[in-house]
Amino acid sequence: MFEILGPAINSARSLFLYGAPGNGKTFIAETISHLLGGEIYIPHAIEVDGQILVLYDPVYHHEVPLPPGGGVGGVAGLIRDDNVYDRRYIRVRRPVVITGGELTLDQLDLQYDFHTKMYQAPFQLKANGGVLIIDDFGRQRVPSRDLLNRWIVPLEKRIDFLTLHTGGKFPVPFDTLLIFSTNLAPKDLVEEAFMRRIHYKIHVLGPDPEKYCEIFRRCAIERGMEFHEWAISHIYDEFYTKLGIEPRACHPRDVLDHLLDFARFQQVRPQLSVELLDSACRSYFLDDTARE
Repeated sequence: MFEILGPAINSARSLFLYGAPGNGKTFIAETISHLLGGEIYIPHAIEVDGQILVLYDPVYHHEVPLPPGGGVGGVAGLIRDDNVYDRRYIRVRRPVVITGGELTLDQLDLQYDFHTKMYQAPFQLKANGGVLIIDDFGRQRVPSRDLLNRWIVPLEKRIDFLTLHTGGKFPVPFDTLLIFSTNLAPKDLVEEAFMRRIHYKIHVLGPDPEKYCEIFRRCAIERGMEFHEWAISHIYDEFYTKLGIEPRACHPRDVLDHLLDFARFQQVRPQLSVELLDSACRSYFLDDTARE
């Protein structure tokens, strides 16, 4: 997977993550966003045909103050310079905008405030220079086809078009790493014409026993517990095999959190014992084989 993720991140192009739930698609998307270092300058607002469009949003744009002394790179000159850069701009970390099932088509257009007489920028414009993550794709309130059609031109031309309430249209840059993440089958969501415009498609698979063991070991250490390999064999034999459950990357974390809950309730030291592990697994995994 890393052999594909590396070029995808470097290209700063679109990325489609798909696969069963619980294997780290959202985690991968968020981790990618943290790998994009550096700062950018964005305008507080934009003027278009006499209309004011507010771009800066403190929710997504985290300001990075200049180094002490007012200089660039921490070096202050003999003469004070208060105009190191155009004050109409603000220095921020590369934005990371995450939206999920609540996304609607109107949120991808300008939002006009009749009280302030100004517009709020849509998600994709706020994400310029950074990452826009469409999480849980296919479960939005808007049909997937309509949402996909909205992205065809921006993905192809790297330019988006926005419309003022007066009817005027204008182009804006679409310079963002767009990441789609879905649990659904791509063939049920995406047309071939759209998939051609997504440069990288990555199937996020569940962990094999070796990777599962490593995830479990790290999660146990993070929670202050000594790791024992027998626990992995026990979970596979008693739960995955008997219940017909597919191992997921999130299971070690969730099972160990359940184990901690049982240990606190019983007022015992958290450890990988058969009793605590079985209690945690029984309360976490769904037993479809059970009969009333």
